[in-house]
Amino acid sequence: MKNLKQNIYKTLSISLLAATAIVAPGCQKSFLEVPQQAQIPVAQFWRNADDANKAVNAIYANLRSWNNIAFAPIAIESLGSDDTEKGSSVNDATYLNQYDDYSVPATEGQLDSFWDGQYQTINLANQVLDNVPAINMDATLKARLLAEAKFIRAYAYFRLVRAFGDVPLRLTVPKNQTEYNMPRTAKAQVWAAIEQDLTDAAGVLPQKYDDVNVGRATKGAALGLHAKVAMYQQKWADVFNYTNQVMGLGYSLLPNYEKVFRLENENSSESLFEVQAAIVPGNADASNSQYSQVQGVRNVRGGGWGFNVPTQNLADSYETGDPRRAGTIIFRGGTTAEGDKIPANTDNAMYNYKSYVPFSLFVSGFNEGAQQNFRVLRYSDVLLMNAEAANELGNTAQALSSLEMVRERARQGNANILPQVTTTDKTELRNAIWRERRSELAMEYDRYFDVIRQGRAAQVFGPKGWKANKNEVWPIPQTEIDLSRGVLTQNPGY
Repeated sequence: MKNLKQNIYKTLSISLLAATAIVAPGCQKSFLEVPQQAQIPVAQFWRNADDANKAVNAIYANLRSWNNIAFAPIAIESLGSDDTEKGSSVNDATYLNQYDDYSVPATEGQLDSFWDGQYQTINLANQVLDNVPAINMDATLKARLLAEAKFIRAYAYFRLVRAFGDVPLRLTVPKNQTEYNMPRTAKAQVWAAIEQDLTDAAGVLPQKYDDVNVGRATKGAALGLHAKVAMYQQKWADVFNYTNQVMGLGYSLLPNYEKVFRLENENSSESLFEVQAAIVPGNADASNSQYSQVQGVRNVRGGGWGFNVPTQNLADSYETGDPRRAGTIIFRGGTTAEGDKIPANTDNAMYNYKSYVPFSLFVSGFNEGAQQNFRVLRYSDVLLMNAEAANELGNTAQALSSLEMVRERARQGNANILPQVTTTDKTELRNAIWRERRSELAMEYDRYFDVIRQGRAAQVFGPKGWKANKNEVWPIPQTEIDLSRGVLTQNPGY
């Protein structure tokens, strides 16, 4: 994998249709290794396999743009939970506190940014899906590229429907002005479109790639995301089916939990899908991921800005001796496993260990941690989804088996901690699985939506101000409602 980190790619910018977004520039790992381009008129594009590859690579590049990986996702997908709070200095980016206490108005800018980020991704995918079928090229490669575009489109819509509920469902590039202003589509229809994309993708995508293409969407990624989509709809038989398929594809848990998130273990046997990032020597603009930077230890060279920090509530939630606590949280005044000493007087008591890059790897002139991938979906998540589905279906033995696989790795050889769960009571086992999800997946942008889908948000988040029949979703950005001249409607209560 070291060669993969060194064999990095150039930027890409393609001008397609005047009325659609320009392909986002950026960097990717070796499978996005393309020559630097000026903007290419649409009449000169979509001609051959090289164009198809470039267009798909641009979708991957957009996944690590600011709107997809920095403040907006922190606001929308993380800060509402009891695991996180704003962090950084008290007076910096105070608007993020509105997501922590659910007082955010529809005019707040991170709503727009998140919305824009997902629809940029969808637009890029739609351009591929509209134009690549007509290209005369190798049929197997064409099918794979179309499947990759469908997977990423499904991922973007998954993020949108979790956050906002009903959203406009656009599956093609607009052909004329009358097709631009779309109303919201019922979330059941959006879920169905996501599932169709993932079914199509899983039927085509390979189980793995050669070293040059590691990081692209795989069959396991499509099946794993499909399981998660089904879980949000409580389609337990489907969750069980898809997770069982993933469990037969050769994934495995790494022995050391903390090391799962380090650079040397990117795209490991535990990873189903990651947003790829790298430092491109001599090109700071192309090394554009700020996932690690915005969450790194504040006021430390090689650290970061200190946002999205763990709460004391999260720190106190772990079972006694659980190594995942130390593998998830960097504590003020402590020392990381990689030897970095954290100042005792830094602004925040805790920081996100999962976004951490050792300070010694900071490269002057680049974003701190610009080389850090973002783990979107891990095998332990699949195992816990399998356990939850099995329990709901009455297959207690399978539920306990999958749960134990996660806890066994968490013990890291210490048999004196994390006792094996043995209950056969459905409610008790469900609660044990939910607790395990929190400990295993903390700081990975799942907790907020997990608790809501479990029907526990009023109980868990109520002390923070969460209100039923309102805060299940965030407000539709007011900017989008205004631009639509009222075609888009607001969520209740905002």
